[in-house]
Amino acid sequence: MKLANKVAIITGSCSGIGRGVALAFAREGAAVIVNYPTDEKAADGAAVREQIEAAGGRAIACRADVSSEYEVDALVDAGLAAFGHIDILVNNAGIALASPVQDILPADWDRVLGVHLRGTFLMTRRILPLMYAQRSGRIISTASQLAYKGAPGFSHYTAAKGAIVSFTRSVALEVGASGITVNCVAPGATHTPMLEDVPSDLLEQIRRAIPLGRLAEVDDVVPSYVFLAGEEGRHYHGQCISPNGGDQFL
Repeated sequence: MKLANKVAIITGSCSGIGRGVALAFAREGAAVIVNYPTDEKAADGAAVREQIEAAGGRAIACRADVSSEYEVDALVDAGLAAFGHIDILVNNAGIALASPVQDILPADWDRVLGVHLRGTFLMTRRILPLMYAQRSGRIISTASQLAYKGAPGFSHYTAAKGAIVSFTRSVALEVGASGITVNCVAPGATHTPMLEDVPSDLLEQIRRAIPLGRLAEVDDVVPSYVFLAGEEGRHYHGQCISPNGGDQFL
């Protein structure tokens, strides 16, 4: 029970890595605010909440597009109304679109950076005053090993992830000795719904480039979040840890 009596808000937690983190945090004793982005994903958010509750945990599920300041405020307010405080923020919401630079529509560029980068900023901005007041907190943002190595066809995605790493380092310097730690996890290629549309031959090419010889499962990535959220990660600050199978050395 590494997170007993803690409350965690995890954006983009109705599927993929976010879902895995939500379930793991609940197993470790945290109450969880599950976030889903649209009404079409409400059933997925409810399913995560129900799975947590069925195992004896506490959770609520809330819709919010994290690129919207209004919806971010509503999400945090719902969490505070349900649990009274928030100890852990995981900025995990993200989308991916594939296109060479010359074909990227400005609206698509804005949408990708809006969800990843603006969402991380808005959530962090909203949560920090709460954590300052309680003199404690954990902020963990999902980056990617592609922030370091790049990827053809994903310049908007990798730009957003690289900016999240830089943002994390700056915020870590700002919060100082406030009792708050700020870190990133940069997973390698992981079996999640985000990879469902990737052609099998490309997935095989990615797999062959990984020294461990396989793509990650969600369960390979989740322990990094649990570590950074708990007491064992108390001296990690402004860091980016990367469970990527050796695909990229940070």
